[in-house]
Amino acid sequence: MSMQYPAQSRHYNGNAYISPLPSDALAMPSQPAKTLETFVNPAPQRDYQIHMEMPEFTCLCPKTGQPDFATLILDYVPDKLCIELKSLKLYVWSFRDEGHFHEDVTNRILDDLAKAVKPRFMRLTARFYVRGGIFTTVVAEQRKKGWQPEGKIELASFEPSASTRS
Repeated sequence: MSMQYPAQSRHYNGNAYISPLPSDALAMPSQPAKTLETFVNPAPQRDYQIHMEMPEFTCLCPKTGQPDFATLILDYVPDKLCIELKSLKLYVWSFRDEGHFHEDVTNRILDDLAKAVKPRFMRLTARFYVRGGIFTTVVAEQRKKGWQPEGKIELASFEPSASTRS
């Protein structure tokens, strides 16, 4: 069963009749934001690592205005607070139209994240894609004064299955 549209709202594009979207359908449900939300750490009595990968980071080259693309890798040991993921997504998105040197934006993001959650330890790795034949990786860390990690226990490692990302 095909949907019927009023004749005045349909247009023929050579292959099929199309209907324009209502103006409110073009509005974005979410907008970029510089606000980072947090929630209470559900297990503050222990050290545990939170690992996040953000493969869609973009900002602009401050010299040329061309887009720079990076994968951000965030690892942290929370103290009393954790980062809420949707606010992190909107925060990362907020850099899309801003010009930043790789080193600047990596350290700025780490500063904002560390200020929001005050972690025991936090590392942000920014792996920028090739620009002018050069790949750039910036690693910035922050550690709570006096915090020392417990000894690492080596567990068996498993190869990822073919149905997962690598």
